Amino acid sequence: MFSGIVEGMAQVRRLTREGSNLHITLACSFAAELQIDQSIAHNGVCLTVVSLEEGGYTVTAVQETLDRSNLGLLQVGDYVNVERSMMLGGRLDGHIVQGHVDQTARCTAIREMDGSHYFTFAYEVDREMMRQGYMTVEKGSVTVNGVSLTVCNSQENSFEVAIIPYTLEHTNFKYFKEGSVVNLEFDILGKYIARLRSFD
Repeated sequence: MFSGIVEGMAQVRRLTREGSNLHITLACSFAAELQIDQSIAHNGVCLTVVSLEEGGYTVTAVQETLDRSNLGLLQVGDYVNVERSMMLGGRLDGHIVQGHVDQTARCTAIREMDGSHYFTFAYEVDREMMRQGYMTVEKGSVTVNGVSLTVCNSQENSFEVAIIPYTLEHTNFKYFKEGSVVNLEFDILGKYIARLRSFD
């Protein structure tokens, strides 16, 4: 379980294919604190540490994960947002994030306004999935590349988020451009509410 408050960025060192699996080796500031079997969110995708090395670690993404997220697009040198799992008893500064990416979206616009940046994302809509809560709502929560954000200008197949300068500097949002592919995780509470309503 995660909060969507990104700890920093990790840089991709190596990408190794083994069958349909992709082993991703990354370097990050807290690599020395990690243990094998620990869960870390990478652009919002929960992956397990399978090996450690000096200043880095390796995780493995299966084909389902590669199909549903942007991890299959990674190249050596790319940066991903990383967050270690929440500690019980700590503050929940973002919202409840599972690390189970629902689908990808594409950045369609970036604009600067009064010191902040506004990013617009568009995604494929499936009516049945919408009925199950896979959508955004105005002022609701959404996770974009692992970052807990508040939705504004929610439309049927798009939404906007405002990024403050600190978040822009400390996440891979600073590398986004129009056309960038990102991971989305819709709010789990909305999914549960939609599921309960389906029994009415």
